[in-house]
Amino acid sequence: MNIPLIKKVFKNRQFSIQDPAHESAVVVPIIKIDDKLHILFEIRALSLNSQPGEICFPGGKIEKGENALDCAIRETSEELNICKNNIEIIGKIARSETPYHITIYSFCGILNNIKFDSIKYSRDEVASIFTVPIDVLLNQEPILCNMAINLGPLQGFPFHLIEKEKTYNRKIGIRPVYFYKYKDRFIWGTTAKILKIFLDTIRQIDTTF
Repeated sequence: MNIPLIKKVFKNRQFSIQDPAHESAVVVPIIKIDDKLHILFEIRALSLNSQPGEICFPGGKIEKGENALDCAIRETSEELNICKNNIEIIGKIARSETPYHITIYSFCGILNNIKFDSIKYSRDEVASIFTVPIDVLLNQEPILCNMAINLGPLQGFPFHLIEKEKTYNRKIGIRPVYFYKYKDRFIWGTTAKILKIFLDTIRQIDTTF
């Protein structure tokens, strides 16, 4: 081992996420209803093991052999039972991390030639769907709350290997949590975080273009 070899291996290395629990991808789907642009949301089926009944965007776990974009389109097509050709991805939104070591890649998409009332979504994964006008969301400031994340050790953690283990400072992390309200529904958590990034991005339209 020598310095030139170390330089070579790191020269073109890109930042990457190491060993996430899993990687997922979602689409923030825009659909036109009565000449107004809406964002479509899903409510997860109550039969699901993970987050049943919660509001989310179409999406899911990235399978072996596919990239984030392919996953986002596939999951949206499967969950909404629409043709992939009707899903136009127009750009990336963000790469987000959850407190549970999950990476979520989000994309902005347009549902072309799709009528909301004609969507026959998958009952196995989706309990219901609804939309919110983009203008309504743009005119709303989300409620901001903070959630404490206590990174405590599991039983058997080898504190005896840490110098001054008795005085080790176990910090509590603070994670902002956003809430958007529409009628009787609250959009929150990671879905609201992605939604906020999307809304903050399109707010630049008036000043950038």
